Amino acid sequence: MTIMLKSLRKGKRMTQERLAKILHISQTTVSKYESGEIFPDLETTVKMADFFGVSLDDFIIR
Repeated sequence: MTIMLKSLRKGKRMTQERLAKILHISQTTVSKYESGEIFPDLETTVKMADFFGVSLDDFIIR
């Protein structure tokens, strides 16, 4: 998921800060998700998959 998140975010030419505002989390949290330091809860994972228009399976597995 960490590579997928970063790839999708960069594909939209979006900063971590902008994504954080959309998801109502901190930029530091987005950074930690992307580095694999921490993982989002299910609700946030679903929000991210929906935002990027990918299935939850693809978002988590790829």
